[in-house]
Amino acid sequence: MFNQSIRPCPRAAIRLILASLLAALPLSLQAGTADNSANDHVAHATHAMQATSFLEHVTALSSDDFEGRSVGTHGGEMTEQYLVSEFKRLGLAPGNPDGSYLQSVPLSGHRSTPTASVRANGKSLDLTFRDDFVAWSYNRAANVQVKDSELVFAGYGVVAPEYGWDDFKGLDVKGKTLVVLINDPQIGDPKDPSRLDDTMFKGKAMTYYGRWTYKYETAAAMGAAAVLIVHETKTAAYPWSVVVNSNSNENFDIDYGTDNPRFPKVPAWITTDTARKLFALAGKDFDALKQAALQRDFHAQPLGARIDLSIDKTWRNIPSHNVLGRIEGSDPTLSKEVVVYSAHWDHFGWNPSLPGNKTDQVFHGALDNASGVAALLELARAYRALPVPPRRSILFIATTAEERGLLGAQYYATHPLVPLARTAADLNIDVINVHGRTHDVEVIGYGNSDLEDVLATQAKRQGRVIVPDQVPEHGGFFRADHFEFAKTGVPSLFLGDGMDFLGKPKGYGRALIDHYTEFDYHKPTDIIRADWDLSGTLQDLELLFRVGFEVAQTDRMPRWKDGSEFKTKGETR
Repeated sequence: MFNQSIRPCPRAAIRLILASLLAALPLSLQAGTADNSANDHVAHATHAMQATSFLEHVTALSSDDFEGRSVGTHGGEMTEQYLVSEFKRLGLAPGNPDGSYLQSVPLSGHRSTPTASVRANGKSLDLTFRDDFVAWSYNRAANVQVKDSELVFAGYGVVAPEYGWDDFKGLDVKGKTLVVLINDPQIGDPKDPSRLDDTMFKGKAMTYYGRWTYKYETAAAMGAAAVLIVHETKTAAYPWSVVVNSNSNENFDIDYGTDNPRFPKVPAWITTDTARKLFALAGKDFDALKQAALQRDFHAQPLGARIDLSIDKTWRNIPSHNVLGRIEGSDPTLSKEVVVYSAHWDHFGWNPSLPGNKTDQVFHGALDNASGVAALLELARAYRALPVPPRRSILFIATTAEERGLLGAQYYATHPLVPLARTAADLNIDVINVHGRTHDVEVIGYGNSDLEDVLATQAKRQGRVIVPDQVPEHGGFFRADHFEFAKTGVPSLFLGDGMDFLGKPKGYGRALIDHYTEFDYHKPTDIIRADWDLSGTLQDLELLFRVGFEVAQTDRMPRWKDGSEFKTKGETR
């Protein structure tokens, strides 16, 4: 079923793959999947989106030449220049009111070399960087130390008054090092132990309390010196290698000019095996305490152990940019408002310390997220093909530093170039389906806004249905750029791949995602594959276009639904 080649295709092979992919597409899908009515301007626009140019963009951006598109590198600068050039070629106006296609995003890069040692009961345990733990610091000091800090097991590290939950219960954690579990408390349904309780932390679905950023933010606000998050592949939804690749080289932050107040002095992750060894050193049973942490009456537990953390550091200031293009709306009043399409341009760069040659060392990011950027460019092409622009303006944003903590989107959301009150919606694209047409389309964070009602109507035109996130426990809604817009109150839509592939057996879609997560996600092997089927790409592109177009044409802005945690913010933005 899967092509497990680990090398990107050379240019000659790409041309052959492109020819075979296009030959496999029905003619109508090469032009788009809308009906062929000559009077349907939307259909005419969707016909402008091309599988050829989509794949050409992915090929260029994921090539060795772009060196993995990391911020603060030559490859990152090349990517920004490429996008500015493409926006100009497509005829987009500058997206920044200053007349440029760039929004400056001041970043800082931090390289950390950590050591860690735990002492308890007269014994010590030295941890091995990358194998046992990763740690870093955003503090601006050549050496950052947390010395002789008391270790405290704080359960899930959650304070959630609406659920009557407090893992700390007044405990003073200033200067201490917290050990916390990933995800939300996994509370079983008292009526059915095989299920999670839907009245607690949304049951199976992850809330923001389960997101690792929440755990660091909460601990930092309480004055903790360090936090060790215990990684578990099942509940985190990605393997330990992703934690290592994401955090053990250069960590990035918005340049505040000071230490980042949202993080403790030392944020860190440890493996589950390391947690067990650490607890055993202190005479504690990790699994028993993990089980105890599922009760409301759980109290954070001092472990009777102490830790020394030392981080040798260098840092640098990095000028980076969001790249923005705009299509001015046709309505004199509504044109002052925008519908945003977003996709992040960055990935993890080039690591020459990896074995092999350059091709083996570059994190190509073909799916994540060269595919999303290529989709953004095709959508721009479609909007430019309209004989009359939509009533609202359309703003295309290729964000920087998503892989480093949604930083480009975070910066835009806190420094918007169009006021948030005049931002109707964000439609975010982070990996688009390249495996063929589906009967369904997945909504990550289902139930939040009436953008889903627009989506359902447009999906029906394609003979499709919308379905909720199939793995809500993975917290996908909090892991992509649309979340930064949602936090400010802007209704946001993020589509996952459908699972019901036409002509494929049940379970095919889930197997694709699981395989990608295990073998290719945030690895050099995220490359173009010969078995891609771009009919699904065009299908989803048409859907994204039609949803955005309807929002851009309608008098009323989208709204958050009752019960959404973003509704109040949306009403006051």
